[in-house]
Amino acid sequence: MKRRPILDVSDLKTVFRIGGRQVAAVQDLNLTVAPGETVALVGESGSGKSVTSLSIMGLLPRKVGKVVAGRILFRGKSGEERDLATMDSEALRSIRGNDVAMVFQEPMTSLNPVYTVGEQIAEPIRIHLGRSHKDAAESAVGLLAAVGIPDPGRRARQYPHELSGGMRQRVMIAMALACDPVLLIADEPTTALDVTIQAQILDLLRKLQEERGMGILFVTHNLGVVAEIAHRVAVMYAGRVVETGAVTDVFRHPRHPYTMGLMRSVPKLGEATMLKRQGIPLPTIAGSVPSLLALPDGCSFAPRCPYALDQCRAGVPALAETGGRHKSRCIRWEEI
Repeated sequence: MKRRPILDVSDLKTVFRIGGRQVAAVQDLNLTVAPGETVALVGESGSGKSVTSLSIMGLLPRKVGKVVAGRILFRGKSGEERDLATMDSEALRSIRGNDVAMVFQEPMTSLNPVYTVGEQIAEPIRIHLGRSHKDAAESAVGLLAAVGIPDPGRRARQYPHELSGGMRQRVMIAMALACDPVLLIADEPTTALDVTIQAQILDLLRKLQEERGMGILFVTHNLGVVAEIAHRVAVMYAGRVVETGAVTDVFRHPRHPYTMGLMRSVPKLGEATMLKRQGIPLPTIAGSVPSLLALPDGCSFAPRCPYALDQCRAGVPALAETGGRHKSRCIRWEEI
């Protein structure tokens, strides 16, 4: 039986005011996350991944960023479905940290340097769950233990600068899970970590998801991480989803030139050394992500695409069904 989603984003459009103009950073975005499911948002820097997560959380910079179209339907612990895009800041504060939580990319800049990590974890427990200072402090120690931090009682009394990068990221996860949210948004939580700690964090998230049944929206540019943790993937480019489907389908049979380029750009084991000996450069995607102030006509990827035709520049392609739940925003997906 198909599970009812806890997050259902439809036709989302987010704009920023730049130099007197409204520039679309995300548009035509449709996305769902079910309980116990991990959905990955993938793409280069500037593709709109983080703006999507900030739009869902209601954390866009005031007076600059704004959701102007679409719905963000969210079903919290009560079972009631609400549109986050239409809620005021006070109502959103009651949901953030309680029903939905976020793990940010760089824990050193996300944690407050003048409060102990225990106090920062205990704060949402007091605010949202109404627990006493003593009970909240005890829960904070328990959460530090749950995310695998040794000697949690002592660590709870320390400040962020006294912990390693991996421990700070675990503190961020503990803080996000403090009120047992139904949805966790993880914005590149492993980017600043070495591969060993990265693997530990992914294992931790998978374990906690199995225990709690929460949905995860995982924002990353790392395809290896996507293969490790996600069930479904949405590939973004220039503010739009260009391909989406089950991870196994998208990885085995990519149906958009951008996805194909991303996958070719990931070096295989031993490939870099072999190509260097032969004087052959590593595969890359030519060019760079276009400026949102000057998007090309039609398909935004056309200027970098080896398969582009004149028809590709005539209009923005629709996100078309290619079989099952696999979709591609390419008019030549069957040929390529």
